Amino acid sequence: MKHILSISTLYPNAGNPRFGTFVARSLEGLAARGDWRVTCVNPIGLPPVIFGKYRALADLPALAVEERVTVHRPRFTLIPKVGARRNASAIAKAVLPVVKAIHAETPIDVIDAQFFFPDGPAAAIIAEAMDLPLSIKARGSDITYWGGHDFALDQIQDAASKATGLLAVSEALKREMASLGLPDEKITVHYTGLDRNRFRPLDHMQLRSQIGAELGFDLPDNVPMLACVGALVQRKGQDRAIAALPHIPGARLVLVGKGEDEADFHEIANNLGVADRVHFTGSIDHDMLPLILSAADVMVLPTENEGLANAWVEALACGTPVVTTDVGGAGELITSEVAGRLLTSRTPEEVANAVNSLLNAPPDPQAVAALAERFSWESHAEKLADYLAGVAGRA
Repeated sequence: MKHILSISTLYPNAGNPRFGTFVARSLEGLAARGDWRVTCVNPIGLPPVIFGKYRALADLPALAVEERVTVHRPRFTLIPKVGARRNASAIAKAVLPVVKAIHAETPIDVIDAQFFFPDGPAAAIIAEAMDLPLSIKARGSDITYWGGHDFALDQIQDAASKATGLLAVSEALKREMASLGLPDEKITVHYTGLDRNRFRPLDHMQLRSQIGAELGFDLPDNVPMLACVGALVQRKGQDRAIAALPHIPGARLVLVGKGEDEADFHEIANNLGVADRVHFTGSIDHDMLPLILSAADVMVLPTENEGLANAWVEALACGTPVVTTDVGGAGELITSEVAGRLLTSRTPEEVANAVNSLLNAPPDPQAVAALAERFSWESHAEKLADYLAGVAGRA
């Protein structure tokens, strides 16, 4: 059995159960195969003075076994908002002793980073110190956002040059990586997975009343329901979705997630007079998301940039068409009007026009769901295992 040690700053925990769930599902799927031992190091950044949301993080256990994945959570010093330049080196300093101890007990075959920044540069420092092969995965904003900052790009390029192999979640992101000078010949496209038992079209009868009762708001059956899934931050475009509501008669918008711009989104809804039509769910129970996506008429995400959003795939699998910006891998999923609409601009008017066109001629949910048939965590794990074996073999 080969051993992968994966470094991921985003990973679900008791304080943030929806934080990086796609990373957890990927590693759990690999561990479930039985041919790879999977260890995750989830570095926890804490400021010098613990306050607010950091209190729950400070109380997390340093070691846990979660769905066959052994998870270590060493702490590193984080300077909120301004410390990004040094995060990779701080993570490496905190994580390297942990990795050395793990390697001494159970030799590691591959060091893996689940995001290109800051995880990638940190993993590169560790892999070089341990003389182990390195894989780094790009997911979206770790390239499209951090790649626009010179200090981060320097670290990203250096890590890529040292990596044995690189992963991208879409063809579009692979092209973006190459445009930033990352070695194209090292990059393998590896699409996301999907729990097909959970994400499937569910009967609409009683779904909305069940969701409303669970989350504490009213969702009538006789008005359009829109879902928007993603962190509540400006680049995801929830403000554009809210601003589109006055142009979509009667529609209710359910915002799934939490984030630093939530207060701003509340204010926008109030100023536009649609606060009674916008529902904020915060972090939700693991089994609630498929209900929300199945109950929705449209999943709308006017995002500024993306690799390949899991929410796109999950919505399609639930039979719900998607309205999103033509960025990242969106065009690799939204390939017909059955799947939804691609926005060429993020104006509220264009968002509303796209949503209204789907509401006026809704596609068959089963036809929409069929577009996601190629996604599963089992096929995802199989391709990942083959790729990692190649990385380990090139050591």
